[in-house]
Amino acid sequence: MISAFNIEKLQDLLKDFYQVSRIRITVFDENMNELVAYPRQVAPYCAVIRESPQGLQACQACDRKGCRAAGQKKKTCIYRCHAGLTEAAAPLYMGDVLIGYLLFGHVFPYRSRSEGFDAILSACQGYGIDREKLRKAVAQAVPLSEEYVRSAAHILHAVASYLILERMATLKEDMLEVRLDTYVSAHCTEPLSAAALAERLGIGRTQLYDLTKKLYHQGLAAHIRTLRMEKAKSLLRQQRDLSLAEVAWQCGYQDYNYFFTVFRREVGCTPREWKNAHDESLIP
Repeated sequence: MISAFNIEKLQDLLKDFYQVSRIRITVFDENMNELVAYPRQVAPYCAVIRESPQGLQACQACDRKGCRAAGQKKKTCIYRCHAGLTEAAAPLYMGDVLIGYLLFGHVFPYRSRSEGFDAILSACQGYGIDREKLRKAVAQAVPLSEEYVRSAAHILHAVASYLILERMATLKEDMLEVRLDTYVSAHCTEPLSAAALAERLGIGRTQLYDLTKKLYHQGLAAHIRTLRMEKAKSLLRQQRDLSLAEVAWQCGYQDYNYFFTVFRREVGCTPREWKNAHDESLIP
């Protein structure tokens, strides 16, 4: 684990989320190890599903898939789980380092309990679930609308941001992942080769490649381009008196034509078009 979490503060935060939303929320680290959840018990119908080894395995696989999708997209994602229930996952990022996930699940999205029972039973065929136990569990379900779930997901996103802001999680500065991200972020506009970076960190190029893919879900060169494009957009928006050639130079591109090509490919428009589109003085 590349970060340290304040479990006591997290428990209080998750309890507050539950008191407002009535939705169970869980915190995982970056390796999908569960750190804390509130409440501890899962919804009754999920408990029945997890009594089956196949059901438990499917639940765990679904959690991993949902969280990793949110981590790759760097945003909160709402989705239906393997059992037909609604879940949402929010990634926890400190800078560009993914340190964990927030996940709420077990949301009953059906208009009636009978409709939900039929849908869950159909989705879980082959798990060997006790039909009557599931029926009794579903009888306790509280249906929640899509609009309610979207609002809860927005709050989940805010909780993720608040968690980082209040330093309920801190990076372990001596970890290799943190050293890598700190150095790349500070030197992304300079010439950086994989060989030189690996030597600086005291690791092999294969380990560097694996580490980069784990942290950024992309290669080193692609991540550096992402950082440079974000810097370029920031300069175009905030320092509008800079020429495009100066923006290119500050982002590590000596050749403006190459910068122009990369920007259009990565962002989808030219630097000038992006600058004009984000000119607040032109907004009525």
